[in-house]
Amino acid sequence: MPRPIHATVHLDALHHNLRRCRAAAGDARVWAVVKANAYGHGIERVYPALRSADGFALLDLAEAERLRALGWRGPILLLEGCFEPRDLEVCSRLQLWHVVHCDEQIDWLSQHKTHQPHRVFLKMNSGMNRLGFRPQAFRAAWLRLQALPQVGEVSLMTHFSDADGLRHGREGVLHQVEAFVHASADLPGERSLCNSAATLRHALRLRLGEAGGALAADWVRAGIALYGSAPDHPSHSAAEWGLQPTMTLASRLIAVQHVPAGETVGYGSVYTAAQDMRVGIVACGYADGYPRHASLGQDHGAPVLVRGVRTRLVGRVSMDMLAVDLTPVERAGGPCRAGDEVVLWGRSASGAVLPIDEVAQAAGTIAYELMCALAARVPITVDSSDHP
Repeated sequence: MPRPIHATVHLDALHHNLRRCRAAAGDARVWAVVKANAYGHGIERVYPALRSADGFALLDLAEAERLRALGWRGPILLLEGCFEPRDLEVCSRLQLWHVVHCDEQIDWLSQHKTHQPHRVFLKMNSGMNRLGFRPQAFRAAWLRLQALPQVGEVSLMTHFSDADGLRHGREGVLHQVEAFVHASADLPGERSLCNSAATLRHALRLRLGEAGGALAADWVRAGIALYGSAPDHPSHSAAEWGLQPTMTLASRLIAVQHVPAGETVGYGSVYTAAQDMRVGIVACGYADGYPRHASLGQDHGAPVLVRGVRTRLVGRVSMDMLAVDLTPVERAGGPCRAGDEVVLWGRSASGAVLPIDEVAQAAGTIAYELMCALAARVPITVDSSDHP
């Protein structure tokens, strides 16, 4: 019998979350962001649920190849553009749209031989200070692109650093919206500004509001929201945004230990039983991608579901196992035993849900990292039972 840990990708939830993002985006078209192998879910697995998107956005040429092999003929956007001149040949062959964020990429385009002009997204560094042209250099970059026969339509974009909350007491997008609007106001071309957080938090409310309608652009980039995580957790939960969990990581109890008061659990003896207790041992550890820091101290174990009942981790997470307090579970439904269901995040068989955001918060990280860190040794299945 194989080790009982497994992950499940829920197509019905992916389809639901895409519809939720589309509703929040108003008239804008929706990029489904599938970088990092669809945030750890697998591009081939999520494609049936996301192919109603208007386009796919990603980073790697190999991932773009996989999408074309699946039969996608619509737009694909390379979010970091090309990494070397010969990447442009692949863009031509696969008809990829790509971001231009530096002078070197414009130089490569100027030397590229192509019969089909490229669709590019010129990126502004409006305050994130990662990629893009600063506002004062943006117009010159636009003019260079417009002069190239290798370039067809030029769209304009930026990326927000603080869309999930406030910055210096103001809504976090506003300083970048203002910079973007000021530097691009009279330039033609489609626009893309909103990520998941901005789409859910601001796009509708700011359409005709403080930002002068600038967020009502032509494209939004739906990323983490597609995968059932609240982009501004803990300000809002996924449920409050109407999002459903798209990945379940589940295992089973493989042993139950009686731990007398005063004894410790796990490496380093960081957890001491305050009273006699029963502890469940779960087939899941950091070698499966579960965060080791989800439980390091006496009173701060991450939440977990056992038989659909919420409890918490005790002691340190080890390579292949972790321990959970069975007290609330047995209080609700009698003694636990080896084979009982354990949900590390996602949906239990009983219908109870453990949001991945809560597990990430307990581990001092974010849901993105948990999804992307799922180890190759964890088998993944697709639940398509409720997918339309």
